[in-house]
Amino acid sequence: MYNNIKKNVESSDRIAFESPNREPLSYSELHKSLDQIKIEFLNLSINPEDTVAIVLPNGPDLGLLFIACSCFAISAPLNPNYSKNEFIFYLSDLKAKFLIVDPKLKTEASKAATELGITIIHLSPEKKAGKFNLKIDKKSSHSTIVKQNFMNNTSLLLHTSGTTSKPKLVQLTSDNLINSALNIGRTLDLNEKDCCLNIMPLFHIHGLVAVLLSCILFNVKLVFTTGFNALVFFKLLHQFKPTWYSGVPTMHQAILQRAKNNKKIIENNSLRFIRSSSAAMPKPVLLEMEKTFNCPVIEAYGMTEASHQIASNPLPPRVRKNGTVGIGTGPLVEIMDKEGNILEKNKVGEIVIKGETVIKQYANNEKATLSSFKNGWFKTGDLGSIDADGYIKVTGRIKEIINKGGEKISPKEIDDVLQEMSEIEQVVCFPFSSDRYGEEIGCAIVLKENINISEKEITEYASKHIAKFKMPSKFIFLDEIPKGPTGKLQRIGLSKILGLENEYK
Repeated sequence: MYNNIKKNVESSDRIAFESPNREPLSYSELHKSLDQIKIEFLNLSINPEDTVAIVLPNGPDLGLLFIACSCFAISAPLNPNYSKNEFIFYLSDLKAKFLIVDPKLKTEASKAATELGITIIHLSPEKKAGKFNLKIDKKSSHSTIVKQNFMNNTSLLLHTSGTTSKPKLVQLTSDNLINSALNIGRTLDLNEKDCCLNIMPLFHIHGLVAVLLSCILFNVKLVFTTGFNALVFFKLLHQFKPTWYSGVPTMHQAILQRAKNNKKIIENNSLRFIRSSSAAMPKPVLLEMEKTFNCPVIEAYGMTEASHQIASNPLPPRVRKNGTVGIGTGPLVEIMDKEGNILEKNKVGEIVIKGETVIKQYANNEKATLSSFKNGWFKTGDLGSIDADGYIKVTGRIKEIINKGGEKISPKEIDDVLQEMSEIEQVVCFPFSSDRYGEEIGCAIVLKENINISEKEITEYASKHIAKFKMPSKFIFLDEIPKGPTGKLQRIGLSKILGLENEYK
């Protein structure tokens, strides 16, 4: 990893990192900081095979520390909002030997690390963005964690979401990460004239690879925020003049809601493009974003096991097809049936991938590895098709398919129909238990501001586009649909959250 950084990242006075209320960090200072951290790690007895858990606020310190840990150890950034029990699970599963944490951050991480006998290191930020000091917590005991044997050249450990089962541990090598970031940079035609505003969390593959790594490998100026906040987005857009940013659809929707109050800033924006990934972008939102900001919205498709990006729509003048996630941008992509046969164009099956950015196995989970690979292909768990031009359409997640009395229904298909209604801001269809059908279809809806619409109006509209058996039997109007830590709308488990499981059992 370190050699790849040295090879691709320039050493100049050009700004690498910026952040509100911090002094800028140049690319030459970034190189010097990495060399200093390398020595500091040796003094702290952090070795290349040690897993270093990181729990920090979103920002430049987390960004540079992630790069350093990926170069000189094994990096494992974690969501600061986990409970103590969640930290105990993740730190144990990672076999983390060290925890680097900001002592001013309100988090349960240190309590969990103390209980597990993990050495705690405190990070203290300096004035420059990405500059900091590391010091072992005097109360912390010397780590008693036994070294875990991960794959050679492992740089990053991340857990999958684990919505329906125990989270799987994904081990990514430096080659996985670098190749993925280079693919993304080429897709987006990134160069040293660009400036990126990061609003993604840096404990997730989207922010780490699509934003952080792709920016530094193409010598882009990266502006760090403390996380996504729609209330300050336009202020940052005006202050830093970014040429692009990447987010999830719910972020773009929140930005659109405040666009009318920020017309002057929008008129003078410097955006070359907007990128969307990690969840399907509703077509009306995509079109409204392009109209509002007068730039293309590039929808991409990725997952942790592929070091993020699998496919992406290209920049103009090449064709962007709304409703697709574009063409393959690195790994080989095919559609496979249940028997393992590769399907013809326009046939629906499971999306499978292989290549230099795709994992070879999960960490310490032979069962998950065996079930996730077939004939050398990694099974993404997504249903989709590829058209004659190579554009990929994702039609849903296999594990999200609703079985209503034997009829197999993709909730995303219903989402896409209802999202076309001008009155609807967000929609998520989901299964709930039913004595009659086994599963029925529920529908959570957020209406646009100051809009009222009845269930009858929704069903009348939907009946023109979907079969009767696909019609939701329960509509729930909400102020907000529950989201995951990266801002993705939650489908799995929504019936339990909304109290439908007890009501209908």
